[in-house]
Amino acid sequence: MAAPRSFTLSADDRAVLEAADKFARKEFVPLARRMDDEEWWPPDIFQKIGTAGFMGATVPAEHGGAGMDLFSSGLICQAFARWNPAIALSWAAHDNLCVNNIFRNANEAQRRQYLPGLCNGTKIGALGLTEPGAGSDALGAMRTSAHREGDHYILNGTKIYITNGPVADVLLVYAKTAPELGAKGISAFIVEKDFPGFKVAQKLMKMGFRGSQTGELVFDNCRVPAANLVGKENEGVKIVMSGLDLERALVAGLCVGICERALELSVEYAKTRVQFGKPIGSFQMVQAMLAEMYTEIEAMKTLVWRTLAEVNDLEVGGGGRGDAHKLTAASILYAGEACNRVLNKAVQVHGGSGYIWESEINRLFRCIKILEIGAGTSEVRKMIIAEELLRG
Repeated sequence: MAAPRSFTLSADDRAVLEAADKFARKEFVPLARRMDDEEWWPPDIFQKIGTAGFMGATVPAEHGGAGMDLFSSGLICQAFARWNPAIALSWAAHDNLCVNNIFRNANEAQRRQYLPGLCNGTKIGALGLTEPGAGSDALGAMRTSAHREGDHYILNGTKIYITNGPVADVLLVYAKTAPELGAKGISAFIVEKDFPGFKVAQKLMKMGFRGSQTGELVFDNCRVPAANLVGKENEGVKIVMSGLDLERALVAGLCVGICERALELSVEYAKTRVQFGKPIGSFQMVQAMLAEMYTEIEAMKTLVWRTLAEVNDLEVGGGGRGDAHKLTAASILYAGEACNRVLNKAVQVHGGSGYIWESEINRLFRCIKILEIGAGTSEVRKMIIAEELLRG
């Protein structure tokens, strides 16, 4: 294992962050307005990300990936979110929820079949977990089922609020293979969009992260080759829980990026907006808001980076318990709620201009609520932390 990181980024870490920031500023910013206005997805953006070396971040080069680690992927997510949160969210769903989970849990044949296309951006990945009746209780209330018939599993059910769902080529889907076992009877499958019985039922329109495609997926006697079972039958819960912990660690970095850009915009506006004959940045109440935003962001970075470092080498099947489970929940809990506080102040600094739909600060503001809902609501995150504190 590598030596633990300090609270300051290393030179290599800074290089990753700066390279991702430079790329995102050039490629993502021109897309942001149309994505937000039209819920439009730029069809070639993942290939550009792959060509730049930011796709398949945690996958070794032998499988087509960038050969980095989870910490570096968190920095990429942070940088991407500064310039286009919608692309950052879709990238996180693809690269962490789908690609990283397949790399960590799939067998060698599955890796060689699916990772190259996912890592060069010619294929888009997604994760199918949440259902209409199974949100916070995603495992216990899951109704999507799978039963084996010869060389195939037959999947039936519905998944909803699936990031990348409408545009995904490859999906990691969870279904109950032994419903009588409850959460212990779940299995994971790799599903391709062209498999018989799979369809996108609808594309969902959102308040924020517009352009990042979200949809409802239906499995109607969907035939999935038995060879696409990931891991062992009825042992999918290990994949789910480990994946959720790593997701929380990564998405917290997205919160940091959004807040960094919000502070930058607010400082610029405070310097240039003149009222009562002087820039509003000269007024102490505006200064107080800027100071509080900065402090929240620096505290966020410390917890988010520390968490990424501590789960960077999480063992396969790890997570869902212990310190990693508790810490990742704390990281996204604080980051999500701090993001809300920071963006509220940012809009307040901008005044009326911050309330206008077309403004960048408004676009950032409309992103914040899902960060207290997705990857487990704030209430679920608190439950996780409390359960771990009280365990034993």
